[in-house]
Amino acid sequence: MRARLTALVLCLWPLAGQALDLSLPTSATLSAEVIEDPGSYQLPIGPFEEAKVPSLEVEGRLVQQAWRLEAQSLTTLQILTPLRDQLRQDGYETLLDCSGRECGGFDFRFATRVMPAPDMFVDLLDYRFMSLRQGGEGGSTGYVSLLVSRIGVTAYVQVIYVAPAGSAGVSVTADARESLPRAFTAQPVAKSLLEQGHVILSDLNFQSGSSDLGEGPFQSLVDLAAFLKADANLRVALVGHTDAVGALDPNISLSKRRARSVLERLVGAHDVPRAQLDAEGMGYLAPIAPNLNKAGREANRRVEAVLLNSE
Repeated sequence: MRARLTALVLCLWPLAGQALDLSLPTSATLSAEVIEDPGSYQLPIGPFEEAKVPSLEVEGRLVQQAWRLEAQSLTTLQILTPLRDQLRQDGYETLLDCSGRECGGFDFRFATRVMPAPDMFVDLLDYRFMSLRQGGEGGSTGYVSLLVSRIGVTAYVQVIYVAPAGSAGVSVTADARESLPRAFTAQPVAKSLLEQGHVILSDLNFQSGSSDLGEGPFQSLVDLAAFLKADANLRVALVGHTDAVGALDPNISLSKRRARSVLERLVGAHDVPRAQLDAEGMGYLAPIAPNLNKAGREANRRVEAVLLNSE
C-alpha cells in the first residue's frame, strides 16, 4: 500500500459551476458507478421508524459510486468526518446524520439504495450515513448522500449525487493530498484512543492526597484537546485512579475530584466544550501494577481518558 493519502475529488458542477473536493484517507479505488439521466432517488432524511425511512424524492442526473479503501485502524467516523466537514464548508446543509442502530440498523440499510456486493459491503453494526442538500429548500442545486462502512481492514464508501436539470453531474478522480485533521494522525494520545479506546495521561501531576492539578502545561492535555476539537461528536470520560492506601470510599472520592480537575483544565485552558467531557473515579479498583511497592503505587495513581460511544 502506498504510504500516503489519496483524495477522492468530486467535481460537482451545479448551475453555479463551482467544483467541490472531498478527500478520503489512504488509497481509494472506484469499485462501481451507475449513472441515470434522468434519475430519481428516495433520499433518506430520517431514521427508520414506523416501518419506513422518511425520505425526500429528488430527481435529476443521478450518479452513484462505490469506493473501496484500506482502512487499517481508521473508524467509519474518521473516514466520514473530513467529507462531512468539506460539504458543510461548501454550503451543504445536513438533512440526516446517523450511525448503525441510530439509523435503524438492518431496517434502514435495506430500505435505502445501496450498491450490491462485492462493490459495497455494509456491516449492520458499523456504518454511518449522511444526507445533505445544497441551496436550501425550494432552490436546491444538488443532493448528496454518503454511506460509510468497513469489513475487517477494508472500508467502503458510497456516494450518491443528484444534480438538477442542466448540470454536468459528478466526476471523480484520485489525487494525493493530506486531508485528515491532526487529531486523526499518529499523535500518541489520538492513536491510543482510536486503537485501544483509552489512554493514560501520564504527564499529569497532583500534590499528595490532593485533587489540585499542577500548573503544567501538560502535553497530554494539549493533544487531547486537539483530538476533541477536531470533531464535536467525539466524547471522552476522564477517569481518576488511586493506589490502595486507605479505605475505598475516600479513594473513589479523591479519584473523581482529580478527574474533575482535569476536566475543568480542558474546559478553561484549552476551550474544550464541556459536553464532550465526563469525569468519574474508580479509586483503587482498577490497578495497572501491584500496590506492594512505591513504583506500583505511583503507576496506579493516574487519570485516564476513555473514548465514549459518539452515537
